[in-house]
Amino acid sequence: MPEETTTIDYVMEAASGPHFSGLRLDGLRLSSPPSSSTSSPAHRSSSSNFSAITDSNAPKQPFVIGVSGGTASGKTTVCDMIIQQLHDHRVVLVNQDSFYRGLTSEESERVHEYNFDHPDAFDTEQLLDCIIQLKCGHPFQVPIYDFKKHRRSSDSFRLVNASDVIILEGILVFHDPRVRNLMNMKIFVDTDADVRLARRIRRDTVERGRDINSVLEQYAKFVKPAFDDFVLPSKKYADVIIPRGGDNHVAIDLIVQHIRTKLGQHDLCKIYPNVYVIQSTFQVVEHGLGHLPFTEKQVVTPTGSVYTGVDFCKKLCGVSIVRSGESMENALRACCKGIKIGKILIHRDGDNGKQLIYEKLPKDISERHVLLLDPVLATGNSANQAIELLIQKGVPESHIIFLNLISAPEGIHCVCKRFPSLKIVTSEIDVALNEEFRVIPGMGEFGDRYFGTDD
Repeated sequence: MPEETTTIDYVMEAASGPHFSGLRLDGLRLSSPPSSSTSSPAHRSSSSNFSAITDSNAPKQPFVIGVSGGTASGKTTVCDMIIQQLHDHRVVLVNQDSFYRGLTSEESERVHEYNFDHPDAFDTEQLLDCIIQLKCGHPFQVPIYDFKKHRRSSDSFRLVNASDVIILEGILVFHDPRVRNLMNMKIFVDTDADVRLARRIRRDTVERGRDINSVLEQYAKFVKPAFDDFVLPSKKYADVIIPRGGDNHVAIDLIVQHIRTKLGQHDLCKIYPNVYVIQSTFQVVEHGLGHLPFTEKQVVTPTGSVYTGVDFCKKLCGVSIVRSGESMENALRACCKGIKIGKILIHRDGDNGKQLIYEKLPKDISERHVLLLDPVLATGNSANQAIELLIQKGVPESHIIFLNLISAPEGIHCVCKRFPSLKIVTSEIDVALNEEFRVIPGMGEFGDRYFGTDD
């Protein structure tokens, strides 16, 4: 036993040497990363297809989960447990390891000097294209990587079809912001370093045919430095951190519940977290008030009991976009007695609602939270004009809550892309706009119907 311990310590110490985090130990890096030995037949330009993700006519958007963490941290176990609990949904698992670049003959001869834990060891462009294609509803041919030969299979691949949930797993899936931004949820599996090393030794010796000394040498020379330089810093991007990996059943159960909730939401709510579609039985104004900041307050009831509740922010006002927005004023006054309400009139001509006709707002509106009222969000141009005016008056974008009854996808895209910090509360997202820029199926001209001036 003492001799074995001495050998292991010697291998680890000899390999640790100078800290290195480049792609190759000898520093012979190419001006551009080597191309893959085999590229997927489904490989396409990712930049040209990215806009398809937000196309209103695109298929239902899948929920993309990124799972990262150190080597042998239990990422695959966590993924398997999520897949098992989501058995009633179509779920696919995409491993970042499948996108390793195949080594050249020269690199294969010096494989012990190749850093497989460096970002340049992966074909990130093809990985990015894979996720984009799956999000657009297209199948993708994922390469098959041979860890013993360090090359991709030239005559076979794994066909992955579009699904409800896409799980992307790998040590560096959070490293590239383009890949990271495609994810709806990011999970980091946090496991003790000693446990991870023990698991890696068992995996690489049993499954990948390597001897223990080479595993320890690679860990000290490449794996640990790469973890410190690339993997651990990406932890800050995680939405959820799971200690103990697959042993943490409570965390995984909570994650699955959240995923099920998100799968039941409208696709636009997955793209824009500031969009809220409420159930039709709820009141839009009341729900909008629930997004205001509040403080805890105690009152004494007529029976002498003390009741603890909440008190909304004191500075609040409504602003209606004339004239349809005026139909929502009574509901707001019923909830907030004596509330100040301003008016904005914008001339709308087809798809060009850009002419401000009239505005009358509280003088101290810059100090208030604003509930912007308009029952129908169509193109979004009139709404953008009104929001821009409020911001010019000093109202912070995050202090604006836009309340409407029916929205078109085009309008939500238009408003949310320009003003990502405001909140939109609606009760329905309809199909689209017609050639006359009216929401379909919709309800026609809301103001005429409400005030009885329709023909």
